[in-house]
Amino acid sequence: MRSKRFLHAEQSPLDWDAPGLVAGVDEAGRGPLAGPVVAAAVILDPRQPIAGLADSKKLTALRRARLYDEIRAKALCCAVAEASVEEIDRLNILQATLLAMQRAVAGLRLPPSKVLVDGNRLPRLTMRAEAVVGGDARVPAISAASILAKVHRDRWCAEVDVEWPQYGFAAHKGYGTAAHLAALQALGPCALHRRSFAPVARAAARHTIPA
Repeated sequence: MRSKRFLHAEQSPLDWDAPGLVAGVDEAGRGPLAGPVVAAAVILDPRQPIAGLADSKKLTALRRARLYDEIRAKALCCAVAEASVEEIDRLNILQATLLAMQRAVAGLRLPPSKVLVDGNRLPRLTMRAEAVVGGDARVPAISAASILAKVHRDRWCAEVDVEWPQYGFAAHKGYGTAAHLAALQALGPCALHRRSFAPVARAAARHTIPA
């Protein structure tokens, strides 16, 4: 029942623009087998435009890193939030993603009047919100949020790779690549893996020691 708290009924596109600040929201890390799901919220400053904003997946790692710094420097405000592996396993990945988005919006220094969220689902928010399919390629504030979320999560993967080098997180970022699946089969899951995801559950069962 707890997961329903974060489920928001689908909203039709707004036929009017709420006055005030508009935030863009996007996530990174729904698909990987390990690590948190990350969401970011960004309110851009129209007086300081940022050239080259695009869907983070279409940019090189170097370009994302440069835009990350520019967004942090020029945006009116921004926030990055996570939902943990434990929350993903307890709530499911969709509800955990919506929770991370909710936290990102709540973390903004300035409260937006309207929130534009990439995709077709919305977190429960206290302000007007609209889901925008393909928003990471169409709405600059959502593009900026996608970049912040992607860079934040990639840096997390590089950090944990130091402690868990045998899994190769820095290379595959937690996704189910052949190398990652091979490591799971050989070693079993570690504390960073999402036990509710089928490949991880199968590897955990394989490495369970009978009583």
